[in-house]
Amino acid sequence: MLQRLLGTALDRLGAGAYAVDADGGIIAVNAQAEVLLGRGADELLGRDAHDCLHRQQDGMTMPRSQCPMLEAFMADQVRQEEKGFFARGDGSLLTASWLVAPLRITSDERGALVVFHEYSQAGVPLPVSTLRAGLLSELERLALLAETTTRLTATLDVGEALDRLVQLIVPMLADWVVIDLLTESGQVQRTLVAHGDDQGITRRHDLQGALLSVPETSPLPLSRALRGAGSTLATPQTYQGPPDSDVAVEQRRLFEATGMHSALIAPVRGLREVLGALTLGRSEQSEPFTTAEIPLLEDITRRAGLALDNARLYQRQRKVAETMQRHLLPQLPRVPGLDMTARYLPAPHASQVGGDWYDVFHLPDRALALVIGDVAGHDLDAAAGMAQVRNILRAYAWSRQEPLSAIVERFDQALPHITDVGMATMILGRLQAGADGRWELRWTNAGHPPPLLVTHDGRARYLNGGHGILLGAHAGIPRADATGVLPPLSTLVLYTDGLIESPRHPIDDGLERLRLHAARLAGHPLDAFTDALMEARPTDNDDDVAILTVRVPAADADPAYS
Repeated sequence: MLQRLLGTALDRLGAGAYAVDADGGIIAVNAQAEVLLGRGADELLGRDAHDCLHRQQDGMTMPRSQCPMLEAFMADQVRQEEKGFFARGDGSLLTASWLVAPLRITSDERGALVVFHEYSQAGVPLPVSTLRAGLLSELERLALLAETTTRLTATLDVGEALDRLVQLIVPMLADWVVIDLLTESGQVQRTLVAHGDDQGITRRHDLQGALLSVPETSPLPLSRALRGAGSTLATPQTYQGPPDSDVAVEQRRLFEATGMHSALIAPVRGLREVLGALTLGRSEQSEPFTTAEIPLLEDITRRAGLALDNARLYQRQRKVAETMQRHLLPQLPRVPGLDMTARYLPAPHASQVGGDWYDVFHLPDRALALVIGDVAGHDLDAAAGMAQVRNILRAYAWSRQEPLSAIVERFDQALPHITDVGMATMILGRLQAGADGRWELRWTNAGHPPPLLVTHDGRARYLNGGHGILLGAHAGIPRADATGVLPPLSTLVLYTDGLIESPRHPIDDGLERLRLHAARLAGHPLDAFTDALMEARPTDNDDDVAILTVRVPAADADPAYS
């Protein structure tokens, strides 16, 4: 895209021209250069400009150490020569007058622009002033807009989009960037004030904050921009009169604190409404802004507005999805004698919902059902499938007085007929205290990572019994049940695979890492224990995570169930 934009701009120069990157490779060439050099663009693009084109008068390759064009390029300087030599495609020489000037390809990358025409006895050189005043700025403008579009559309996070916008603008166009955004309630939030120089970008948090409401009739530049009016120039004198609003007071403080002597203020518009305003300011750069720079600023704000609109819409969807997920996942019941907690973390790049779930509910005989499960996927479809599975399983577990394996088998057979769920894994457990105060766990496992039992003295082991195939496989293999006694003060950990899986390591490594970490945390309070397990999850796993932990009481505690 950048090559096309550069080529389009070069065609307007009325002379042969090509652009090179920081390594001297040709990245764009215009039609006039193709004619003068007798070479097509496909023959030139990607080639080293010096080796391919620069020649001495006798046609020999120009030594790099003696090339005035290369010397100017390396020094980032403008230079022109009345008479130089270029190699044509047919082996002959083109005698030409040329000029080389620095070119900012993107905000991070520099190169050079070479403009040339056939030498004439009149010896008319290319005017440096014309190139610097208009032609080079056109290339920079196109390159900046291309980079703005690319960078801002590559993120759906509002904060990251604003940071990228600042990096594009300073110090290329301004020393200061100020972004004011309108909230959903119509208030103004001074979201970002940033200063850039050769040392980097610094945010001025002391100048950020709320600016109250938008003045409805104020003629001052920022107030007008926030109402959607056109872009305006501003100086410190603009806000020296009696302030007509809190916005004007804050603007005066901004000019005084930053030392800006010139500013451009433009509205940032989305598809349906004004989103805020963008202010560019100059303090170190001596040249004031002019009206000639307004079109570029408005091109930038149009792109910024679309990016912010998309990011805000995405964040609204995430908020709705997160609220949905909170309501889908149950509140844990209070059970005398037991300490329970659960955590859910959505997939980092999904829709804040997923197919992982946990559940705890009472059964008719006062036993406690424990469930951990994972419906394939981490999106809205997976969340909807999870809600179906959870509710159907509750009904089966409540109504069937039979082994857990039989309940899960009936449940598995029913799934394709009454849900859209294809594959899922889960553990269904039954926890109950006996007359002797010992807590007994019965469970069946449908293709899920095994439960982890952590004793109070710091030993940890997996409960591998009761394992069977995942839901949806329908292989006709009988399911199994398992039974175990939970020692006093021990902790049962039920979890989904996002806690242990990593694309860079075998699953066994993840299981062992979890076991060792849980053993070291055995004496911690249950909330801290659970949070620490969650924090130690693999950071390279793009999956949601659910954890359910249950700690049984000491041996002398009164049993809650019999």
